[in-house]
Amino acid sequence: MSRLDLHLHTTHSDGSHTPSEVIGLAHQAGVTALAITDHDIMTGVAEAITAAELCGIEVIPGVEVSSISGRSELHILGYFLDWHNAVLNERFKALRDSRHRRNPQIIERLQSLGIDITYEEVRALAGSDSVGRPHIARALMNKQVVSSAKEAFDRFLADGKPAYVPRDLPSPAEAIQWIKAAGGLAVLAHPTWVKLADRTLIELLRDLKSAGLDGVEVYYSTHAARQTREYLSLAQQLGLLVTGGSDFHGLTKPDIDVGIGKGTLHVPTSLLTKMKAAVGRV
Repeated sequence: MSRLDLHLHTTHSDGSHTPSEVIGLAHQAGVTALAITDHDIMTGVAEAITAAELCGIEVIPGVEVSSISGRSELHILGYFLDWHNAVLNERFKALRDSRHRRNPQIIERLQSLGIDITYEEVRALAGSDSVGRPHIARALMNKQVVSSAKEAFDRFLADGKPAYVPRDLPSPAEAIQWIKAAGGLAVLAHPTWVKLADRTLIELLRDLKSAGLDGVEVYYSTHAARQTREYLSLAQQLGLLVTGGSDFHGLTKPDIDVGIGKGTLHVPTSLLTKMKAAVGRV
């Protein structure tokens, strides 16, 4: 059975595997096409393409852009972008710079709680220019302050927790337009995570579609069957593309594997044909 995985992270953002290693895992899982979707950075795409040529896997240039709506963070996935686009990459650099300004403040708050941790340790652990809270979570795991990344966020790093620090983010409409301006498709990631406040998901999707949204991530590692059916129905009602992926990270999400998520994920390969048609790649 051939597999499709359109949501994968590498060491170029908060994943623990290099792009080449992710390609190797994908090959073992029977994945025939995939997208590298690191957070606010696309520098891992080149290595992935080179590695994928050796095993016949198709790589779609992708990204996951962080945005903010009220107090809710929304992630917008981009596919088939011009990953050499200078304007887009400058915008991504600004987002990473925002993280760099925030990270030392998070470390200071952790230190004030009596935790022995330094930003230098976290940067060394990240090994790339894209350093974020998942790397801080890994450092806390290594120090046995917490037993999992989830515990790190639940106790310290999530919004409302003692070490949380907000950062500057674009609106969802801005993130969508960045992706579209670089020739890409814009897709709402993991709708199960979206905090809706006083509106419904269909209202949010309508608003995002009016801003240029192309699709919604229907198939996802932690979506229950009921949620997958609901999101598929919403996508069909609104004329949005359907996508899916594992959201593989490696160490920070150890129960999620490339291509299969928690073991039952199957993203129909036929979805890729419709995505290609939407960007004129067929």
